[in-house]
Amino acid sequence: MSNHEGQAASTGEARANVLRLSGPCERWARDADFIRETLDLVGDKWTMLVIGALASGDARYSDLDTEIPAISRRMLNLTLKRLQRSGLVDRTACAEVPPCVEYSLTSLGGSLLSAVEHLAAWCAEQHTEIRRHQDTYDTNAATRSA
Repeated sequence: MSNHEGQAASTGEARANVLRLSGPCERWARDADFIRETLDLVGDKWTMLVIGALASGDARYSDLDTEIPAISRRMLNLTLKRLQRSGLVDRTACAEVPPCVEYSLTSLGGSLLSAVEHLAAWCAEQHTEIRRHQDTYDTNAATRSA
C-alpha cells in the first residue's frame, strides 16, 4: 500500500470514493441507503402481487392467500407486515365470530399501485423481445459450455 493509499484509508477518503454516486443517482446521494431499502421492499415479487391483489379493494387474509399464486402463508405474513410497517397497507381486525382481518391499500400504497401498473405494462409490452434475448443468451451459453 502506498503512503497516499494509507493516508486515504485512515482519513476515510477511500470510503468516500467508494460511496460517490454518478449519473442520475447522484442527485439522491444523501438518500441512497433509504432508496435502496425502499426499492428492495417495493421491487419484491410478493409485494407487487399483494399490492396488485389489493388494487380492487379491501381483502381478507384468506382471500389474499387464495388469490396470490404460490405464496406461502409465512411469506404472505412477512410481506403484509413489511407493507404495514412502511405505511403502504392498513390492517383492520373485524369484530366478528370467527374473527377476521382485512387489509387495504393506504393512500401511499395506492400511489405505489400506479408505478406497479406502469412497470407491469412495460413488462407486457417488452415480453417478446426480452424472451428472445433470454433464448439467445441460453443458446449461446449452452454452446459455450458444451
